[in-house]
Amino acid sequence: MKIQKIIVGFLSTNCYIISNEIDKTCVVIDPGADGEQIKNILDKNNLKLKYILNTHGHADHIGANKFLKKHFPEAKIFIHSKDAKMLTNAYENFSKQMGLAITSPSVDILLEDNQEIEFGNQIIKVIYTPGHTQGGVCFLLDNILFSGDTLFASSIGRTDLNGGSTHQLLLSIKEKLFILPENTKVYPGHGEETNIGKEIKTNPFLF
Repeated sequence: MKIQKIIVGFLSTNCYIISNEIDKTCVVIDPGADGEQIKNILDKNNLKLKYILNTHGHADHIGANKFLKKHFPEAKIFIHSKDAKMLTNAYENFSKQMGLAITSPSVDILLEDNQEIEFGNQIIKVIYTPGHTQGGVCFLLDNILFSGDTLFASSIGRTDLNGGSTHQLLLSIKEKLFILPENTKVYPGHGEETNIGKEIKTNPFLF
């Protein structure tokens, strides 16, 4: 497996491309914008997009869903049921409030806690972590956690938008993420990588 991070959009969202070197299929996590750039990378590496995985439904994480689905119509869009309405409603995903009108095709497959997504000979595990949004999830692949806007390096996701809850977010992190091995790498939705052990010891929001 190969993992590539690209930073997309005006909110500098981390988009991750996970590719299977054997059959040249790939997964894209949080294609928030710049669909042409993402497609160019896939084309350059002869990759076939299999899954579009959204950690949550905010516009800066779903903004290129429509572009990718158009060019890779067989790719399946995944999101949790509690965020599914955000895909097709610009007000719900907060793009309308920013003077934009970003929407995505509807969900193909709804995510659930502890769901296992088969990808090549690997398993991507879904961890339901509400708090930033009602339907926020993280994805665990081996010892790498794609944490979306749940957990950042020395920070946590904002909870002041509709559907957010600080109490719920902190519970999600403590009860779902901080039980993972401390050497678990954390690839967040914004900012630099970190690991679970470091965040347990130093994240100021969790003390």
